[in-house]
Amino acid sequence: MPEITGVRCVLLSSPYADADEREIRACFPNGPKRTIGMVEVTLDNGVTGLGEGYIAVFAPLVFQAIVDLCTPLMLGKDGFDIPRRVRDLRSLCDYWSLQGAARHVISAFEAALQDARGKSLGLPVHELLGGARCDAIQIYGSGGCCDAKHQFIREFDLLSAKGIKIYKIRSLKADIWRTVWVLEEAARRGIRVGVDMCQNLADPPQPVDDVVAFVEAVHAGTAERMLFLEEAVGPDSPEAFRELRRRIDVPVCGGEIITTPKEMIERMRAGAYAFVQPDASVIGGLSAVMEIFAAADELPVEVVVHAWGGAAAIMTNYHAAFAGGGKLVEFPMLDFPLGREMIGDQGRIDNGRLLLPTAPGLGLTLTPEMEARYPFEASAVYSCVLKDWGPPPDEDWKDRGAAGRFA
Repeated sequence: MPEITGVRCVLLSSPYADADEREIRACFPNGPKRTIGMVEVTLDNGVTGLGEGYIAVFAPLVFQAIVDLCTPLMLGKDGFDIPRRVRDLRSLCDYWSLQGAARHVISAFEAALQDARGKSLGLPVHELLGGARCDAIQIYGSGGCCDAKHQFIREFDLLSAKGIKIYKIRSLKADIWRTVWVLEEAARRGIRVGVDMCQNLADPPQPVDDVVAFVEAVHAGTAERMLFLEEAVGPDSPEAFRELRRRIDVPVCGGEIITTPKEMIERMRAGAYAFVQPDASVIGGLSAVMEIFAAADELPVEVVVHAWGGAAAIMTNYHAAFAGGGKLVEFPMLDFPLGREMIGDQGRIDNGRLLLPTAPGLGLTLTPEMEARYPFEASAVYSCVLKDWGPPPDEDWKDRGAAGRFA
């Protein structure tokens, strides 16, 4: 079997989104540019594979340091014995990072090896995982980091152009009338709306009572209803998710930050979520996400993969969704030129459905010319120490026929 002859850490930074959008102003203190971190493995047959660890969006040099630590353990080993390589990496890292940063790096190595194996065999990665269970999956547009109506309208137009009928926005508990406006504007366009309350970044997170009050206030303002509510309470409080599910009639979901399948499956069995959102660039790789799908087959819980990283993270999750029988997947709407170039035609969306990737491996493209166009910038990081610029007053959204504050 092919041996691993090389490992390279690839850090790249690309323009990202709109400088005036809420999340960019709050979380990117150095401007609208984002970094991704990838592992590139080379086999002795000359084939290379790419995988991504989501941690590099936040701490790229931490990602690089752990990749460097793991590299000697990989060199000279069988690149097709992926379960063994993952066990080797865990033996190195689990003592000090059973949950957390190293899991992102293990995710990157595992995806890179799957990509290289698929390319070597001339097969898409989903075929290595047992084969796709469908030819297309419904997709939802993930955006809504907006403070102005013209920004929302731009995203509505993108959804319409791709035939997408589900839209996820970000709302804080004070965003009652803003959320009402989006629900009603979306309904006029035949689009349903889910809400991400972003409590995966909150410390301390909001209490369940506040979430219930938000949902009740929004639903009192409109006849339209939220399709789902994501990350509405703290990620370390599964009991709060269970309580929230008892108190509202909106499906509750979460789990994008969970870094082991064991923890996610325990939460699934405990009834924390209506559907879970594992991320293959976080939770330990494709094999870990496939464990989640296998558990979901035995439980009344759906799996909707989280896909908010760069191209390698997104495509890894898409392949897992096809192999696992996912019925819904995420489409990041914020503009990211590097990701778009790397994915090319392998992330095709037709009439609101993601089409099955057909290229060998993950189907990614990365050339030296692309790397030269998107050099790493150490300042291009997502900051979880949120800079509060202050949202526009929610009262501005009450007049649904008027322009938003910043329009």
